[in-house]
Amino acid sequence: MKPKELIEHWVKAFNEGNAEKVSEFYHEDAVNHQVTNEPVVGKTAIRAMFQNEFSQAEMTCIIEHIFEDGHWGILEWKDPLGLRGCGFFHIEHGKIKFQRGYWDQLSFLRQHKLPLPTI
Repeated sequence: MKPKELIEHWVKAFNEGNAEKVSEFYHEDAVNHQVTNEPVVGKTAIRAMFQNEFSQAEMTCIIEHIFEDGHWGILEWKDPLGLRGCGFFHIEHGKIKFQRGYWDQLSFLRQHKLPLPTI
């Protein structure tokens, strides 16, 4: 599966709020690094991360653009509340090996009325 196609399927599973289905897109030793958080390593930990996130907030990813370059896919997204971000996906053998996401955590927490981090 090419990176663009994989990301389209990943977004569909993400929008279903299905952590099990989302985690199936990752290698066993994948790394998911949302830059607002510490990197999450391994498919099991990534599944747990999504389970936790889906339990806290209803999230919807609206694709704005998907770019593809070799084994890399880049997703520009927005959500219905106006948050925007982008994700970089390194694909190996049809699965995500590495993912990095950039988005505004403070805006997300405020929009979903979640606790703000304390300094």
